[in-house]
Amino acid sequence: MAQVDLIMPKMGESIIEATILRWLKKPGDQVEVDETILEIATDKVDSEVPSPVAGVLGEWLFQENDVVPVGQLIARINTGGSVEEVKPSPAIASANGNGQAAPAAPPVAPVQPQVVPQPAQVAASTHTEPVDVPRTSTGGRFYSPLVRTIAQKEQIGTSELEQIEGSGLGGRVTKTDILHYVENRHTAGAPQPAATPQQTAQPTPAAAPVAQPVRPQEAPSPVIASGNVEIIEMDRMRKLIADHMVMSKQTSPHVTSFVEVDVTNLVNWRNKVKKTFEEKYGEKITFTPIFVEAIAKAIRDYPMINISVQGTTIIRKKDVNIGMAAALPSGNLIVPVIKQADYLNLTGLTKTVNDLANRARQNKLKPEEIQDGTFTLTNVGTFGNVMGTPIINQPQVAILAAGAIRKKPAVVETAYGDMIAVRHLMFLSLAYDHRVVDGSLGGSFLRKVGDYLEAFDPNREI
Repeated sequence: MAQVDLIMPKMGESIIEATILRWLKKPGDQVEVDETILEIATDKVDSEVPSPVAGVLGEWLFQENDVVPVGQLIARINTGGSVEEVKPSPAIASANGNGQAAPAAPPVAPVQPQVVPQPAQVAASTHTEPVDVPRTSTGGRFYSPLVRTIAQKEQIGTSELEQIEGSGLGGRVTKTDILHYVENRHTAGAPQPAATPQQTAQPTPAAAPVAQPVRPQEAPSPVIASGNVEIIEMDRMRKLIADHMVMSKQTSPHVTSFVEVDVTNLVNWRNKVKKTFEEKYGEKITFTPIFVEAIAKAIRDYPMINISVQGTTIIRKKDVNIGMAAALPSGNLIVPVIKQADYLNLTGLTKTVNDLANRARQNKLKPEEIQDGTFTLTNVGTFGNVMGTPIINQPQVAILAAGAIRKKPAVVETAYGDMIAVRHLMFLSLAYDHRVVDGSLGGSFLRKVGDYLEAFDPNREI
């Protein structure tokens, strides 16, 4: 009986490991082609791993909550065909890069990478002892191969690694956590654990470097709960969101500008065509695709809002990829991305927006559908808010919030003079990175988005 190897799939260019959340099939279960076998999670998105063939699931090589490197064998599927009839699964071909199936291997832990010093590094190695980071600490904390490699390169010992607060599943340290720690460690001098009494009691050889005294890192203050309270641990996604929001505020000096926009023509047009639009295209048209269309047009007018910053370098993005913040049933947020939004007409934007929003709520987004955004829209009006001051979605430099549309009395210019009329008004707010976007650019871009919405043609054909 032939076997097909099931490996941990690659889920994006920057993803090198994933956590097994749940096995949906047990050893001995029958599986069909494309039937989901297990659920996995990365630092970016949850996903499902389907079966590449029909057969019977063999043994599990990893358990739930294990962190597995991309390309690692995680299970085998027994098929009824001969060896010649079995072809490698697409995931195996893409992981190996040569179209060949990965060889069968016993369940072993990922091999710790060995750092081989080059000739130019030999002299330096005599002054720095290599750091050995175990796969699991004495306290039971797991460290992935990537985290251990970075720790070895940056000379972060196990005791120091234990002080890093992890945002991964179960408090595990992720790539983002350790890189953020290293950045602060190099710039501000992160505290390191003090040497143990046994270490300080030993005489220092004359040839050995003398370690400088360091301050131990302070443990976080314990939560003091009194009275009638409930203590709730953040889930994995909320921890990632919290870390990302704090990082954004620390990275970018935020400035927010506001405009009030008269969208009466837009509202009246939508009310007039929404039934016909749904009958013609099978899609409900909301305000979101109309906002995205206006933003895409304004980005073409002001391309320097569609950038990112890397050190002292500005990277201008040629693609207009607009992310839209979507609320999940759990209360968390996710930002699916409308790729090349400036090339889509209103019908295409409506279909894309509805599809991404529906699959976001069902936790069925693909990793590539939440990556490569260049600008973000968040619709706070959905919750009845009239305006907001959103936090920039790094590494972008701007985010726009659309407030609730409300009927209000307003002064309207007519051929017979100024008049008071009831109009549909809304606030738009733009938060931008003041390192590279000044008030002139940010304010002009925001006003241009408002102008496109106000100039919406009430007789537009669908």
